[in-house]
Amino acid sequence: MAEAQTDEILKVLPEQPNALLLNALAKAKQNRVEAAEKVLLRLRSLRPNWFAVHLELGLIYRRMGLGDKALDALRQSVALKPESPKAWLAIADIHSANGDAAAADAAYAKQLRHSDANPRLLLAAAAMGENDIPVAERALKDYLRENPTDVAAIRMLAEVAARLGRDQDAEHLLERCLELSPGFNFARQNYAYILNRNNNFAKVLEQAEILLRDEPRNMSYRNLKAVALSKTGDFDAAIALYEEVLAEHPGYSRIWHSFGHTLKTAGQTERAVAAYRRSIGIEPQYGEAYWSLANLKTFRFTDDDVAAMEVQIARADLGDEDRFHFDFALGKALEDRREFAQSFRHYDEGNRRRKSLIQYNADRNTMKLRQNQRLFDAEFFRQRSHYGVADADPIFILGMPRAGSTLLEQILSSHSQVEGTMELPDVISVTKDLYRRQSDATSSTYYPMLGGMSAEQASAYARRYLENTRIQRRTDAPFFIDKMPNNYAHVALIQLMLPNAKIIDARRHPLACCFSNFKQHFARGQNFSYSLDDMGRYYRDYVELMAHFDEVLPGRICRVHYENMVQDTESEVRRVLDYCGLPFEEGCLKFFENDRPVRTASSEQVRQPIYKEGVDHWRHYETWLDPLKDALGPVFAQYPEVPVFQKREIHHQRKGE
Repeated sequence: MAEAQTDEILKVLPEQPNALLLNALAKAKQNRVEAAEKVLLRLRSLRPNWFAVHLELGLIYRRMGLGDKALDALRQSVALKPESPKAWLAIADIHSANGDAAAADAAYAKQLRHSDANPRLLLAAAAMGENDIPVAERALKDYLRENPTDVAAIRMLAEVAARLGRDQDAEHLLERCLELSPGFNFARQNYAYILNRNNNFAKVLEQAEILLRDEPRNMSYRNLKAVALSKTGDFDAAIALYEEVLAEHPGYSRIWHSFGHTLKTAGQTERAVAAYRRSIGIEPQYGEAYWSLANLKTFRFTDDDVAAMEVQIARADLGDEDRFHFDFALGKALEDRREFAQSFRHYDEGNRRRKSLIQYNADRNTMKLRQNQRLFDAEFFRQRSHYGVADADPIFILGMPRAGSTLLEQILSSHSQVEGTMELPDVISVTKDLYRRQSDATSSTYYPMLGGMSAEQASAYARRYLENTRIQRRTDAPFFIDKMPNNYAHVALIQLMLPNAKIIDARRHPLACCFSNFKQHFARGQNFSYSLDDMGRYYRDYVELMAHFDEVLPGRICRVHYENMVQDTESEVRRVLDYCGLPFEEGCLKFFENDRPVRTASSEQVRQPIYKEGVDHWRHYETWLDPLKDALGPVFAQYPEVPVFQKREIHHQRKGE
């Protein structure tokens, strides 16, 4: 009826703006979005400065799955009327669906800021919009002391905690929020995002399913579920869901990008490349999609690709994150062309820019690992020889990233009795729990908590680890691999929980390993890798700590040097299998025929036979690696032997304490 009424008006007054707008809205309400778009485009040409036209056009494009066009229209709308909460909410939802959490948070804050709400919350929202986090935190805490059940304020405080990197606090706040208001889906979606950041993927899947009960066709929720399915190893279901979402909403670059990651992990490389290219086609300035192509390692950029990247990186309006992704991608493209000087320039600039955006203190890392050595000596383990559970299921592969751990995992998972999983976060989850439980607020590590851990607690944590990792297992193989490199700092905890589990230290030439890390942009978690000096010190600290465990737990850890594995694969494979108590199987030498999912930067390389050319590839860059050599010191000079570290320094620190 509304459409019929406005049609009659427009016969007499064909350019009447209110009638045109109502006519478009009436068509949209009847799901005739193309017809509504046509009317709105006509109205936009007549009234280009009317914010409502751009707002409704943005909402129409959003329904049509044209994400970039929707954002353009909505941005024009808020440029004309910044106080429009409806426009900001739509912008936030698009960013959220596209996986851009930071942009979504900023838009949601502006939406709340311009909504009719409590003035004190508006003050906090305004501070968050300006990224003045201390002011927002104070305002919210003061308000919640008087109004402890205001779920909007609790959700906002959780967002503050997340921005400060206090993910566990954010998780607990959102749990309280949902306890008070189970139907608060915005908070539930935030909760799922935090769970994902905290590597609790089974719970992410639970939350996605709850959200989808109310809105089964919601694009954001389906995208969230696809991410969770991928993280829990259900790649067929994840791929099917991505295909469904993208068939309906093909204009979202970040969803194509996430789809590419899932396809890459599942070994569908050609489709992954196509998905990344679709992402680039929609959003040419999206540097991370180019880096994802580079990160396939076996992919080679064309001349047109390089030219396109150089055009984008020359833009004055390019953000830091896109810029450093382009630097890492161009570094790889130029490396493949053997233009090593220019390649290093881009790697160096990308690392410099990335390091400026993170916090890492090499001295603090050294202090932590020295504390590890002081606390966990031979006597410590002798007194606790009865700790833990007898299960021998896990095979831990640890050490430095980019040291050949994925190759080792692929070899071992080609054995009939061993299942490969991923870089499991579950040991680190235990360390976070221990850190939260300690009473010393000044401690920067969880290590002191291990000294007071009882045998019952160690067994309970072991059972928790085994239970939580079960979701990653897809076969009935008796053994599985946990390939989290950073677990080298948690050998003492592993020993207390799982004394029969195997531990393999994957080690690679320090210059080869460290420069490979320098070339690699990690999504998160390896903050030492963005400086040659930091990298060298980190590698040196790692070697020193592992030398300590060789001394206090003799024979406990099997060390595998990448160069030996490349040079004499069969002998090394037999040695590792003997250590694991497994019979030799020919399939372990044909690991490249194993089509299991692989989730690391080396995923494509381990699907090919071993090639020896990569062992000394770092020599092309040796001219620029003096800071790395200096930081490594004798660890570089004596490799593969391990230098004698100065125990007197550790003993002196113990006495001083």
